[in-house]
Amino acid sequence: RGIIVIAHGMAEHASRYARFAASAVEEGYAVLAEDHRGHGATAAPGAFGFVAERGGWERVVADMGAVLDAARRAWPGVPVFLMGHSWGSFLARDLAARRGGELAGLILLGTGAGNGALTRPATAICAGESRLRGPRHASGLLNALAFGPYQRHFAPNRTKADWISRDVHEVDRYVADPWCGFVCTSSFFRDLVAGQRAVNTASHAAAVPAGLPVLLASGDRDPAGAMGRGVQRAATLYRSAGVREVSVILYPGGRHELLNETNRDQVTGDILTWIDGHL
Repeated sequence: RGIIVIAHGMAEHASRYARFAASAVEEGYAVLAEDHRGHGATAAPGAFGFVAERGGWERVVADMGAVLDAARRAWPGVPVFLMGHSWGSFLARDLAARRGGELAGLILLGTGAGNGALTRPATAICAGESRLRGPRHASGLLNALAFGPYQRHFAPNRTKADWISRDVHEVDRYVADPWCGFVCTSSFFRDLVAGQRAVNTASHAAAVPAGLPVLLASGDRDPAGAMGRGVQRAATLYRSAGVREVSVILYPGGRHELLNETNRDQVTGDILTWIDGHL
């Protein structure tokens, strides 16, 4: 019926989407996902969170494009939907601006506008740390700047990842997973900030085809999306650029990882229903 290409988020891996993929396959969809550079099975030993000394963002977007090519070769003529979560949502937004004419729809989970907690001073720190301590330096400082403010919304904290879900079992699985929650490198943060800034500009949004349907879904307690405000700003950015169909779903009480939330079955159903409507 259709193909769903998934771009996972920062400090996690593609197999965490197996539950969603199983539901999609039951509905007749093919699902493809790769571990981004520096993540999961793709990461070199001891190199989690390192993508490249320079141009890491571009390389990951190119990798995603290669997955898109593989999907189209395997199932020619079948509609392709691109779904990205968090970091993956920003990467997906970039790929959609470059190759949106090849897509039947764009699904953005846990996205936002601007750089979240990584403000302009943090941007300078990213560049400084990468230059002074090397691009492979695992930056505890930048990690704290990025995620510390998110955690404070849910104080007192039970774990280091309370902000990702209300489901304590899913949070515990994340914390226990050696392929999740690692500290990324200074070069990763440098490229992340630059990439986020680029995709949240009017000129970038204008490169997305006007006829490409876009779904933005988030929890209204997701600090990465400014509790829904950043998600609405991203939607407004696309609408203002002329994208004709931009839909937003904000789930009350939902945190960052919708597919690992207490209402994940509802979220999965909503996404698949939306895709069904755009075949």
